[in-house]
Amino acid sequence: LRHGVSQENMDIAWVPGSFEMPLIAKKLAETKRYNAIICLGAVIRGGTPHFEYIASEVTKGIAKVGLETGLPVINGIITADTLEQAIERAGTKEGNKGFEAAVNAIEMANLMSKIAAKEK
Repeated sequence: LRHGVSQENMDIAWVPGSFEMPLIAKKLAETKRYNAIICLGAVIRGGTPHFEYIASEVTKGIAKVGLETGLPVINGIITADTLEQAIERAGTKEGNKGFEAAVNAIEMANLMSKIAAKEK
């Protein structure tokens, strides 16, 4: 609600896990209804290499959606060794990654708009 964005101009799409985010981000981008998409979530390290695979593929997938669609797709996925670290990065000692992602989305949407205006 800060930075001039009202609740009516936001939609939330819940996904079952971080791995599914790039697909839904792409479907949302293809609707051409959005100026930016923010992917928020957390991947917590476990006792297997699964963490590395998921974190890497989700990051690549989110970046790919932005490049393929030309829409800013912001990666707000927290990767952490523990749940406590993730909570700290979500709004306590380590800042607020969701807020940072929202500010980045606004900045990128504004920049894309300026670039498009200059192309005309």
